[in-house]
Amino acid sequence: MSTTSPRASTARPVSPARPVSPVEAVSLPDPYPFYAHLVAERPFARDEALGAWVAADAAAVRAVLGSEALRVRPPAEPVPAGIVGTPAGEVFGDLVRMTDGPVAARLKAVVAEALARADTARAARSAARHTREVLAAGGEVPYEELMFGVPARVVAELAGLTEGAGREAARAIGDFVQCIPASATPAQQRAAATAAARLRELLTPPLEGARAGRSARAGDAPASGLLFELVNAADRHSWPHLAPLLSNAVGFLSQTYDATAGLIGNTLVALARGAAAPDTPGAVEALVREVVRHDAPIQNTRRFAARSFVHAGSEVEPGQQVLVVLAAANRDPAVNPDPDALSPGRVNPAVFTFGAAAHRCPGEELAVALAGAVVTELRTAGLSTTATPAYRPLANARIPLL
Repeated sequence: MSTTSPRASTARPVSPARPVSPVEAVSLPDPYPFYAHLVAERPFARDEALGAWVAADAAAVRAVLGSEALRVRPPAEPVPAGIVGTPAGEVFGDLVRMTDGPVAARLKAVVAEALARADTARAARSAARHTREVLAAGGEVPYEELMFGVPARVVAELAGLTEGAGREAARAIGDFVQCIPASATPAQQRAAATAAARLRELLTPPLEGARAGRSARAGDAPASGLLFELVNAADRHSWPHLAPLLSNAVGFLSQTYDATAGLIGNTLVALARGAAAPDTPGAVEALVREVVRHDAPIQNTRRFAARSFVHAGSEVEPGQQVLVVLAAANRDPAVNPDPDALSPGRVNPAVFTFGAAAHRCPGEELAVALAGAVVTELRTAGLSTTATPAYRPLANARIPLL
């Protein structure tokens, strides 16, 4: 079994400033020289210190994300042991982003269709309004609330929650997402279980109302919104089960949380570093889309081998795992010319941040709309941030401390 798959000698030979792992790199001030080293020298290789294979270049990342031999969870542990039998475990086990197989694929089609019909213009207007309200309170700019709270509150609003319930949901989702990383502590898992139970309580009435509105056109049941689209899609796909829909309604909030926060923060940092973006919605959107590639809010993900997987002469054996460095593949010069340049309006860029194949995240348009609206309002208010932030010590999300 080979343990490395060297790249062709035409790739740029970049050496890292110091030895780091792809997980440590996420929170570095500039991880991209290290990623370039991986792409050039170790595009698909075994990292014994991590106990995992690392896929770094575009070819390896595409192959890994597209392989049916690899799963999003360890086959022997579909739900983290610490949350099995809790509300958090029940939600986790239904999330389409965390499950594989034909049933999951069928549910994924329902969820993806609902998100594809999300009213992104309404989401942008709501995000702009919430941002103005937060800024109107005065004092030090509350970047935490703008990056995390505002997007979650907007998605809660799209799901049919009232303003008060939306604020509560935004707080609860911050606790729930703590159970997702493998590093979650027992205390975080307990908090996630409590949060998941409350989120289901908050989301059940609008989901049932949306279903009633779809089946019976009952009373004043909601006639539009994200959950209405979810039950519509479920009907079109003959999906009968309510509980997984409820879990994935929680998933709408959780997928918004870290990824959109990182996208907002990294776009603000790009502007502080001199990125050009005229004050037009189209220009800001183009910048946000390029930041998705250039400084990805989600830098890596993992896959687990259910059976043997071979790429470029290297074999991943059943039971082994692969760290998929999405941010490195985004800057692979084989698929993106001049990859280190921040170039809004790039033509047909290869972008891996939202995944690929069966587990491609369907929330990209919503995330871009939310981030663009928040960034636009901050620019309109004349606010900026540092060009040299520290980053949260997270294993896969690149989120600046502003």
